[in-house]
Amino acid sequence: MERRGARLDLTVDNSAVWVQMPHTYTRWDHDQMSVGATHAFGSQWSAGSYGGFHGCLENLSYNGMNLIDLAKRKVPQVTVKGNVTFSCAEPVFVAVTFNGPKSFLSLPGPTASHLIGTSIRLQFRTWNEAGLLLTFNLPMHSGAVWLYLSNARLHLLVHKAGRARLELSAGSALNDGQWHSVALNSRKGRLTVTADEDEGGYAHARPPFLIVTGSQLFFGGCPVEGNLQECENPFSRFQGCMRLLAVDRQSVDLIKVQQRLMGNYSDLQTDTCGIIDRCSRSRCEHGGHCSQSWSNFHCNCTNTGYSGATCHSSIYEQSCEAYKHRGRNSGYYFIDMDGSGPIRPQLLYCNMTEDKTWTVVEHNNTEPTKVRPQPGTNQLAIHFEYASEAEQLAAIISQSEHCEQELIYHCRRSRIFNSPDGPPFSWWVGGPNGGQVQTYWGGAPQGSQQCSCGLQQNCVDPKHQCNCDADRNECDSGFLTHKETLPVRSLVLGDVHRPGSESIYRLGPLQCHGDKNIWNAAFFDKETSYLHFPTFHGELSADISFLFKTTSFSGVFLENLGIKDFIRIELSSPLEVLFSFDVGNGPLEVRAKSSVPLNDNRWHRVRAERNIKEALLRLDELPAATQEAPSDGHIHLQLNSQLFIEVSAIFKSGTSLSYSLHSSSILSDGTLRGENVSLSFRTNQSPALLLYVGSYQREYLALLLNKNEQVEVRYRLDGSRDAEILRSKVRNLANGHLHAVTINRWADTVFVQVDENDGEDFTLTSDAEFNAIRSLVLGRILDSTLDPELAQLGSLGFTGCLSSVLFNTISPLKAALLHPNTSSVAVIGPLTRSVCGSTAANLSAAETTHHLSGRSGSIGTGQPPVNTHRRDSVLIGGLISSVIFVGVSALAITTRIIYRRKEANHSRAVNVVKCGGSSAPALNGSRNSLSDNQKDQMRGERCLIAVLQTQSGSRRTI
Repeated sequence: MERRGARLDLTVDNSAVWVQMPHTYTRWDHDQMSVGATHAFGSQWSAGSYGGFHGCLENLSYNGMNLIDLAKRKVPQVTVKGNVTFSCAEPVFVAVTFNGPKSFLSLPGPTASHLIGTSIRLQFRTWNEAGLLLTFNLPMHSGAVWLYLSNARLHLLVHKAGRARLELSAGSALNDGQWHSVALNSRKGRLTVTADEDEGGYAHARPPFLIVTGSQLFFGGCPVEGNLQECENPFSRFQGCMRLLAVDRQSVDLIKVQQRLMGNYSDLQTDTCGIIDRCSRSRCEHGGHCSQSWSNFHCNCTNTGYSGATCHSSIYEQSCEAYKHRGRNSGYYFIDMDGSGPIRPQLLYCNMTEDKTWTVVEHNNTEPTKVRPQPGTNQLAIHFEYASEAEQLAAIISQSEHCEQELIYHCRRSRIFNSPDGPPFSWWVGGPNGGQVQTYWGGAPQGSQQCSCGLQQNCVDPKHQCNCDADRNECDSGFLTHKETLPVRSLVLGDVHRPGSESIYRLGPLQCHGDKNIWNAAFFDKETSYLHFPTFHGELSADISFLFKTTSFSGVFLENLGIKDFIRIELSSPLEVLFSFDVGNGPLEVRAKSSVPLNDNRWHRVRAERNIKEALLRLDELPAATQEAPSDGHIHLQLNSQLFIEVSAIFKSGTSLSYSLHSSSILSDGTLRGENVSLSFRTNQSPALLLYVGSYQREYLALLLNKNEQVEVRYRLDGSRDAEILRSKVRNLANGHLHAVTINRWADTVFVQVDENDGEDFTLTSDAEFNAIRSLVLGRILDSTLDPELAQLGSLGFTGCLSSVLFNTISPLKAALLHPNTSSVAVIGPLTRSVCGSTAANLSAAETTHHLSGRSGSIGTGQPPVNTHRRDSVLIGGLISSVIFVGVSALAITTRIIYRRKEANHSRAVNVVKCGGSSAPALNGSRNSLSDNQKDQMRGERCLIAVLQTQSGSRRTI
């Protein structure tokens, strides 16, 4: 255990956890430490039910001092009480592990006939509720005995000829992974079974019942092959560990068993206990209860407010606005501001009676309150406690577009500020954490030491900046709207003790509207448009959700790469969304299918979640598709690159990019029955070789422009035959404009599409398998095994632009530009990253990056920025096909700008509430808002809205 400031680290073996302590605990003032005692000497504190420590301690160190050495030397500062010795005799235990369905251990029964009975003892540990511990036949095949676990209790079942079936049970919760002792005794007709003798788990048979062991004892299970009459197991096999086996008080030497000198066994691990504690670092989030079996764990999410395999997903909406969009009315709702993040859900009131949806956070005193001065004090301090915790309040304010609190002060001879220059009589404290002192009143600028009438220059006395400062029977009121100073945590009133002073104050509830997670559409009008965000940490669990609409047939929504790991969500066809990732165990895919087209230019919702138990993908309101993760293996998703939606590069005639495919995860045995190839290009060269995929068996796939400026696809899937040439009808492609090509092959059927032209279908006559694939090459090729015509074309290289190159799930151009040191990539000659893949005709267009106010990220078009010092940053983005997210109208952009300016002006406007009449918050003022149809129109034609959540709670919205 180590403490550094407010951080406390606890390490047990290889497991480590840490907590951030409250500020009040960062100074430890203690003058003694107790080791092994049930209570500290001279202290009232007690260890309670834990009791004292019984066992051995070594290497006991405190701030570098060896405490055991001090005790041995009888240093006066150390007091030793009780039975403490400075030696530790450690017993040697040999354990065996029963791993799987074929595990068993057989031992010979007693060598002599024991008519007086039998005695068997053992210790075990397991996570399973059920499993066979021991079975044996009675002599002369007169019956059988089974000692087994069921519902985490120990059960004994005896079938004996001429006697009624006997069942005994003892103990409970024996599947906690700890060592438990078991004793079966039959002596002089008394049959007993004991589980953990020290804890009273005991049962005995009545009337007396004598059993004697047969010739063989079977532990854990029965042999799969052999004489089944010797061992029958109607129960589950045991998975766990055993040790300290003893038969008739004779210990069993398990090392001899391992050496085949005694007994028999199968699928055992000897001299080790291979049990795995899958709940030691609870994988259950948000307080979910973890339970486990030998091979898996389960999370009980009851009463947590979360659901899913690891209690990751919130069952509540993130805002009042989200509830309104689900058709709800005004009322109290649980709000989970950060979704699957660490902030707890909270019960809040949602006011949906206006165009804007208001989230209302009450505090302990929202009613008008008459000031009653305290004797002996010059000031009156009022503190406000809110229904929400500090981190919840901070999340509400941060996520909202606008927040406000109404502050009203009715006064008679009770001044607020008195003058704008001197020290104020009154002030209030507001803002995050403990807050800061604020010297302005509702409706006035921050720090102005004014009230709203001073700003409007209509105070009752022009010499003062507040009505109350005129020392009359007046009132000052207004809305506090600066989000960084909210909520109001305390109010200090100073001029309340003069003769004749009277005053009434009222602080309204905190009210916020405008959910940034709802209205946050992004437009992708160029192929090289991108969004760049800081590092995305989703090592153990993460969820991604977004809305999209498009008219394209396919495209990648999001992709992020590591050295080997990756995560990707894509529209794989008009009827299917694909979620794929790799954490080191090989690629896993989850597919969500729709019965209606997804490229219908309507909004569709995608939600993907990945945790250490499963991957989940939900499309609109359809049932979720899931894929279980391996129970054992890698669990951490390690991403270290920026996510670039598009990557483009300029090729010269001498440029050659080679990507090795023979070890790629897309090839299970080096053979493909189909492939999906897509790229964009811009060139004036004709003929030109665009892409080449070769094999070790003289088979290949080549994509080229012929001399007629047409796309040709050449397949040679039989090394003994000539290549088959598939020629597109689209011409004039070497015109310097950007063109997109898509090739899809399955077996002997090939589909080719160029730009937005109609796709063309071809049928191959050769073999349908692409065998022994070796590498993919872009640019110049020097290979003497190529066909003469193709070899000559390859030697010329390619001059122009290549963009968005994709071969199945491999992006060779992206790998070369973002991971140039990867062993699978080799580049010869100049390869320059460029914005040439943009649909704009001007290839020299400069990159533009716009910083989003109030958000951690940037949005831009053109070439993504390179930062060699931030390789672990991540970029979250949207659809990437040649026509995804285009045609955003100028009208929509203009409308959005006007809307933003109106919101900014509204946040700066002075909200004056009349002091006469009701002092309730004025909720029905001139709060103009756009209709839902107007908001939807502003979202544009092709957009993506995305929210990402990780286990650490770092939530990012696009």
